[in-house]
Amino acid sequence: MKRITFAAALLLAAMPCAAIAAEPTAPALVAPAFAVPTSAEGPGFVLRPLGPDLVKIDFVAYMSSVEHLQQTFTRSTEWPHAGISDADALLDMQAEAGRFARRESFAYSVLTPDGKRERGCIYVAPSPVAGYDAVVRIWVTKAEYDAGFDKALEAWAHTWIAAKWPFKNVAWPGRDIPWATWDALTAKKGA
Repeated sequence: MKRITFAAALLLAAMPCAAIAAEPTAPALVAPAFAVPTSAEGPGFVLRPLGPDLVKIDFVAYMSSVEHLQQTFTRSTEWPHAGISDADALLDMQAEAGRFARRESFAYSVLTPDGKRERGCIYVAPSPVAGYDAVVRIWVTKAEYDAGFDKALEAWAHTWIAAKWPFKNVAWPGRDIPWATWDALTAKKGA
């Protein structure tokens, strides 16, 4: 894949994102009448939907913690990895913005209050396992994890999801549900 500069990627961002947002591919996660949160504030952070405007600070955050995220968030070497290009990062942000616009899933950047640094992300998505209305996954950078922010963000996110979202039963893999249990549940669905 040809690498493009970050500045060039940003210039190309608006049109592809609109095209991605216009092409539905999965059912909406929430009803049309539900007002999806587009921002939130917590102690020492703000939430903003992931999209092309946040590609650079998102990239810096996850690339600072590749090994940590492979062990705590994905348990895989597929994301993140050292070979992610600016173009790959931009495509990912466009896809996240498209899914958000189509109400299929909702990815949020957890930013410092000034919006200049990403501390982590929160993802609200459909559950692949029957019995759950949604899946919520969280990651924080290694530095934030070491500083204890992971547990604080998790506690805040539980309260936020319960208060602001229409779900009755939410799966929290790697948190309320151990990874081995979640992996077994998702493997049964695939069988």
